[in-house]
Amino acid sequence: MNTFKTFMLLTIMTLFFVWVGGFLGGRTGMTFAIVFAAAMNFFAYWFSDKVVLKMYRAREVTEAEAPELYSIVRRLAQKASMPMPKVYIINGEQPNAFATGRNPKHAAVAVTTSIMRLLSPEELEGVIGHELAHIKHRDILVSSIAATIAGAISYLAQMAQWALIFGGFGRSDDDNGNPFVALIMMIVAPIAAMIVQMAISRSREFAADAGGARITGNPRYLASALRKLQTASERIPMNTNPATSHLFIVNPLSGRQVAKLFSTHPPVEERIARLESMSL
Repeated sequence: MNTFKTFMLLTIMTLFFVWVGGFLGGRTGMTFAIVFAAAMNFFAYWFSDKVVLKMYRAREVTEAEAPELYSIVRRLAQKASMPMPKVYIINGEQPNAFATGRNPKHAAVAVTTSIMRLLSPEELEGVIGHELAHIKHRDILVSSIAATIAGAISYLAQMAQWALIFGGFGRSDDDNGNPFVALIMMIVAPIAAMIVQMAISRSREFAADAGGARITGNPRYLASALRKLQTASERIPMNTNPATSHLFIVNPLSGRQVAKLFSTHPPVEERIARLESMSL
């Protein structure tokens, strides 16, 4: 059901993007939107993992460099019948983690140095299990495409804004376009795209929590880790790009009030409650 819901949301998002392009630029705008969406999705599929790892200066480590972390990842990957992902470490004060990669054969798990200091081995297992579930469900690809389309819709709206300011707004196949309606669209479209993106991200977080709990065999490992991570994320700021916040196990922007209104993650309390109900 979660997979079906995600597929439907992605379909709605893509169609909405094409519709916005058509509304703002007629047939030309629609054609541009289709080509642009295809190009952006192609980029997201092949290069989003490399971009995000470089963005956070993640360093790939070997088993000799991080034996405990490497051992946990390898053991849980074997339990999940998955290929061994690459392991990365990020120098950062906020304890957090994310997974990236277009499929299980091209995947990576990245953790911050502080998360390894904060969590017990069992709690770290819970976190790694969650990230491996994301990889197994191919959530990273889905989320990257959703974020790409949302960003593209915002880009279209900005283009239309400049066209309207400089008197270039108009649709070649429809001269009766209302500039006031277009102005409303420029405001509403990015917000609507963001809401759909958040819905996709939140649904996948719940699925990854459940999947990770099944991989580790104990839902309480992740529940305990989430309590500590939530407290730390509110206390310790993280210099992160909002466009990538959906990748992390807890929202790295959760300390900002505005971010709470548009969070890509479901409430931690609800995630913990669901995990604890699994162990009853």
